[in-house]
This record gives sequence, structure tokens and C-alpha cells, in this order.
Amino acid sequence: MVIELRSPDEIDALAVTGSAVSAVLSGLGEHVVAGVALAELDEIAREVAAGAGARPVGGAVISASVNDEILGGVPDGRVLVPGDLLSVACALEVGGWFARAATSWTAGTGHEGDRRLIEATRLALADGVAAARPGARLGEVCRAVGLVGRSAGFGVPPVGGCGVGRQPRQEPQVPNDGHPARGMPLRPGLVFSVEPIFTASGHDHLDSESSVVRTGDEGRAAHSGHTIAITENGARVLT
Repeated sequence: MVIELRSPDEIDALAVTGSAVSAVLSGLGEHVVAGVALAELDEIAREVAAGAGARPVGGAVISASVNDEILGGVPDGRVLVPGDLLSVACALEVGGWFARAATSWTAGTGHEGDRRLIEATRLALADGVAAARPGARLGEVCRAVGLVGRSAGFGVPPVGGCGVGRQPRQEPQVPNDGHPARGMPLRPGLVFSVEPIFTASGHDHLDSESSVVRTGDEGRAAHSGHTIAITENGARVLT
């Protein structure tokens, strides 16, 4: 397993891509309403990305996972209805550097359970980033994320973040639970994503038989994520 460490200048370059990813996700929030088609959201994301000089990783700019979809949801002609839970992930490239992030919303007021689920992923993201400091082990980040989900009674499926840099997905893998004494030591220059994904049912299993990963029990899922860099002073959020 080859782990690449980045220089301060390279991290600054990654932050340029990260700002484009952040602009896409922040620009979509107001448009996540009942009646909007997922393809419309992708077009909005495409305009924002182009304006930032960023290119998408694939044909679509975003993945748009609805309700029981965990990852890989296609931004097609499906129309959101009141109460839908939408998770959007975005990976972009600028100048050969990649960054990725994710967030979730409900269309309309939504259900209290969905709001709790989304908030748990956001809290887990904050705790995971806080645990990412020089000298810590990667397992401490993973465990910080998992503790939030499990304490709230949510499932923590076997998916998560990864290394980011010259590729949108590379080593190391960053699962959403783990043992704090395990995993590689975190060194300045390491860049990876922290991506809490929790399921409302409390079950960890998933259905990955197709390109769209689902919960497998029709329970809903939520997803939050940032790309971060380890620096001498702690974690720097790039998205």
C-alpha cells in the first residue's frame, strides 16, 4: 500500500479543488425541494463547477442518492417528493488535483427521524475531523465517527472515506468505525476524506448487487463528508 504525503503547496492546490466542491454543495441546498428533478440538480452543479474551473470525475457532476440509497445514486429524471431524503456526493478535479465531499437534505420539512439521522452524520464528521491530528492513528478517526452513529442507534455500514489527491479515491481506506489503537499513524501531508454514512434501521448491512448501493432493508441513509489534510497544527478542512 503506497501512501502519498503532500507538501504545503500541494495542499493549497487541493484546497482550490475543495473550494469548488464546497461551492457545488452549498449552491444546491436551496434547490432541494419537492418537485425538482435530480437531473436539474446535476445541471445546477455543472454550472457551478464550470464557473469554478473544475471538472467532474464522471459524466454526472454529483451522485444523488434518495432515501434507501447509500451511494451511487444517478441524477436522472426522478422528481423529489415531500419528505424525500437526498444525499449528494461530489468529486471534482482542478489542475490534476481531486477533492470530494458529501451532504444530505430533506425535501420540504421532512421527518424528525430523518433530521436526527442527518444531524448525526454531521456531528460524526465534526468529531472525526477533530480526531485527525498528527501522531494519532487513523483508527481514532474511524472510532470517533462510529461512536456517534452507534450511540444514536443508527447502523454504520462498511463504507466510508479514502485517500484523495491525484486520484479521487486512493489509499488509505477510512472506514466509519474502528479500533483507536489500530490504523496508520497520521502524519503531516496525509490527505483523505472523512465520510460518515449512517442508516436509520440500525443495521450495518447493505445491498451492493447493483451500481447503486442500498441499505437492503428499505431503511433510509444519510451521508456527510469532507476532504481534509493533516498539518502540523491538526486537520485542515479542504472542502
